[in-house]
Amino acid sequence: MPHADTSLVPLDIQTKEAFYQHVSLQLKSLLDGQRNWISNLSNAASLLYYSFLSFPTHFGSGQRAVNWAGFYLEALRFPTSPSEKSKVEGQLLLGPFAGKPACQFIRAQQGKGVCADAFVTQKTVIAGDVEAYPGHIACDAETKSEIVLPIVVDGHAIGVLDLDCLVRGGFTEEDRAGLESIVKIIVDSCDWHIQ
Repeated sequence: MPHADTSLVPLDIQTKEAFYQHVSLQLKSLLDGQRNWISNLSNAASLLYYSFLSFPTHFGSGQRAVNWAGFYLEALRFPTSPSEKSKVEGQLLLGPFAGKPACQFIRAQQGKGVCADAFVTQKTVIAGDVEAYPGHIACDAETKSEIVLPIVVDGHAIGVLDLDCLVRGGFTEEDRAGLESIVKIIVDSCDWHIQ
């Protein structure tokens, strides 16, 4: 099967549970044999984004669409010159994503938005109404709700998976459970060590 076809969701999938099981299987096949985190996060972001667009029962491409799916990672995971290290410490930098252009970095401090809170607490955060969320950073004014899941390796948060939706209340506990299983697949499929 061509890699692009992994994002197609069969029409008989009608529940979120079945959707996340399907996406998990597709993600495992995409990541099989590749341990590079940049390549794997790139495919994961694209797979998630296009799978949500292909799932009209709950999301689709209309008013309930997931309009952004991607990653923010500790700045020190990226190539940084010695003189820049102190400037980027405590920041999450934009990683692989699918959707409109996004904020280049986020300060990794509690109270500085949904991504920062999920990263600092190492807990999934669902913002049912981003405009009401304290410290929310608006990368896209069309976004109305958001879910952010920490990426934790060996007890240390190294980044987050961030998904935005065009409707308030776009994400539920079902999404939390499904996406947490997807994050586990990503964590287990990558070599995260910095050389």
